[in-house]
Amino acid sequence: MNSLNAPADIFIPDDKTEDEALARVTHLGVGAHPDDLELLAGHAILECRQKADGSFAGVVCTDGADGPRTGSFANSSPAEMKEIRRREQRTAAALGGYGLLVQLGYPSRDILDCKNPALEQDLIRIVEASRPRAVYSHNPADKHDTHVAVIAALIRAIRWMKPEERPQKLYGCEVWRGLDWLDDKEKVVFEINGADPLLTSQLREHKSQLGGGRRFDAAFIGRLRANAAFQDPQAPGPAKLALFAMDLTPLISDNTLDMADFVAGCIDSFKTDVISRIRKYQLY
Repeated sequence: MNSLNAPADIFIPDDKTEDEALARVTHLGVGAHPDDLELLAGHAILECRQKADGSFAGVVCTDGADGPRTGSFANSSPAEMKEIRRREQRTAAALGGYGLLVQLGYPSRDILDCKNPALEQDLIRIVEASRPRAVYSHNPADKHDTHVAVIAALIRAIRWMKPEERPQKLYGCEVWRGLDWLDDKEKVVFEINGADPLLTSQLREHKSQLGGGRRFDAAFIGRLRANAAFQDPQAPGPAKLALFAMDLTPLISDNTLDMADFVAGCIDSFKTDVISRIRKYQLY
């Protein structure tokens, strides 16, 4: 993949060759920023660690320079933050047993310029070279602009592939907005019981992002516990941890399907469910 964005950093924790690492990929995570992979793709990371025939590859699109700088990192320059976050993501990848990590190193402004084809072209190269069965990324209802720009570029990239060569599944996962509101028939529930030690340990490697009291590691596990506990009011017994996702596979199966219309349909389902329940019980 020599034709990737010039600052791209390729890391293979177990020192396999690039071709060997690409050939074994089964699950691919595509995140906007360093630390997004660990937040959105926990199910895939764990599944690949637990199976001999699974290998997780991660792609981080931005260079992390625009992230908040607090505590001991408050005086770090943008150039220093790039290197700090690159090293943190490498450490998290090694801890998680990733088969491959690609950090593309784009400035956020380049990601947000949807007319700039560079990210889309890099994602095409990566997905074509790795041929994952399942891809995990941001969901289009996320409130972070860069997250939405990344999933839009990823969908465009996959649509350039021959239909028979595309991933079997594409999931849009929670980060900067939960997906509890999704109708149950549209919601993908990934149970990741017992995940606390690995996933929180990975998130704690992103030390530059945990300063100032913003504890993503604790908040992440809290979200998984809340998702599981409040998913089904009739479910008996202890709840497992759960990560919610939106099944975006229709968007890579049908090139004519509009992403905004697809999400609008999910919102309409939520609206219908809420209003119909209210109308069953209101007196006037």
